[in-house]
Amino acid sequence: MSRIEARDVTVRRGGHDVLAGIDLDAAAGRLVAVTGPSGAGKTTLLWALAGLVQPDAGQVTLDGEPMPDRDAASSAGVVLIPQDNALASVLTAGENVVVPLLATGVAAPEARERAAAALESVGLGAVGEQLIEELSGGQQQRVAVARGLAQRGDVVLADEPTSELDAGNRVRVVALLRAEADRGAVVVLATHDPEAAALCDAELHLDAGRGEWVRPL
Repeated sequence: MSRIEARDVTVRRGGHDVLAGIDLDAAAGRLVAVTGPSGAGKTTLLWALAGLVQPDAGQVTLDGEPMPDRDAASSAGVVLIPQDNALASVLTAGENVVVPLLATGVAAPEARERAAAALESVGLGAVGEQLIEELSGGQQQRVAVARGLAQRGDVVLADEPTSELDAGNRVRVVALLRAEADRGAVVVLATHDPEAAALCDAELHLDAGRGEWVRPL
């Protein structure tokens, strides 16, 4: 069972600390919220956990092993659902979910099956053949969530995955992330939505790069 840890993680940009001595220790089966205002450091923390940002001080480890870069994190089963969705506009919704699976060696029939199931789970079973540019912002966000779910990661890092969703779909997405935790994944959810945060097991609140456990693990 996986465990991801940040120990005294500091990230500096432009001469100031974006993150200042952050500690986080999340084990499999837990759903952890990272909250705070815009610019508080939520995305930077998730990027550090995903191997996209290397701390200037402190360390991120997965199952006790240092996280050297994004490639290593991805190979170890760390899935990132990014805030900007990062979807390919020239591909269909289904293709956006299938292609990353193929890239990790999943056989084409299984990749298509996983993609269809993931899109159905976010309420988009009927739009798999539509181009991304034909979908609304909320639909695109749900495609990005489906892409992350289909990868069945050991660690799932979701950066503001409900920011463009209505109340019903916010509840749906958080429930799906809870299901990932129940499956045995570590799930860390960055959100500014207090209702989404309240559905999580613990809450780390960031403000100006400093963290406070509002509800400890």
